[in-house]
Amino acid sequence: MTAQKLAKIVVTGTDTGIGKTVFAAGLTALLDGVYWKPVQSGIEEETDSEIVARLTGLAPERVLAEAWRLKEPLSPHRAAERDGVEIDADALALPAAARPLIVEGAGGLMVPINRRTLYIDVFARWSAPVVLCARTGLGTINHTLLSIEALRARSVPLLGVAFIGDEMADTQRTIAEMGNVRVLGRLPRLAPLTPETLAEAMRTHFNAADFLEGRFFEAQLFEAKS
Repeated sequence: MTAQKLAKIVVTGTDTGIGKTVFAAGLTALLDGVYWKPVQSGIEEETDSEIVARLTGLAPERVLAEAWRLKEPLSPHRAAERDGVEIDADALALPAAARPLIVEGAGGLMVPINRRTLYIDVFARWSAPVVLCARTGLGTINHTLLSIEALRARSVPLLGVAFIGDEMADTQRTIAEMGNVRVLGRLPRLAPLTPETLAEAMRTHFNAADFLEGRFFEAQLFEAKS
C-alpha cells in the first residue's frame, strides 16, 4: 500500500473558532481524502461535516458519519450529559479508509469527551500524526507553545503547525523556533470562502507531500518519545 493510502492525520487546534474546520476541509481536498468528525456538538445549525461537504464537493461516502451527534453546541462531555448519554471514549477508533483519513477534533486538546477523558488522551491512544492549527493573532504564541508541550508530554506525534489568518512573520517564526516545530504553511482568511478559493489557497500555501511523508512521521514520533 502507498503512503497516501495509509495516511491518517488528526487536525486539532489551540482553541475553538480559529478556522480548523475550514483547514480540515481544505486538507481533505488537497489529499483527495476522507473526512471524519468523531463527535459533533450542536446539530441545529450547519455541522462541521456539512461544512466540509459543502467546501469540498466530496461524495457523501467520503464524509463519514459522526460516532456521536449531540444536540447542543457545548463541550462534548456537557452536551452528552444534556442528551442523557455518556461518550464511550474507549470505543472511539480510527475507521479504515482506502484514502488519506483526515480526523477533526473538537476545539482544543484539553476539551473533555467525558468526565474522565480529554481529546488529547484519545489522540495519544490513536498515535496518528497531528496537525496543530493556530491563529496568527495576539495570544497565539502562548496557546500554541502550551499545546505543543502537551502533545509531546503524551508522546503524540506532531506533524507540524498550520497557521490560519493574516501573515504575522515574527509570531510564526517565534513559534517555530521556540517550539522546535515544523511550520506546514499558513491559510489566509478567504473572502469569499468557496470550494474554488479554498482549493487554490491550499495548493498555494501547503505542500501535499508534507502530510504524506511516512519517514517524517517516524522522525516526529521518535522525537516525541525521546
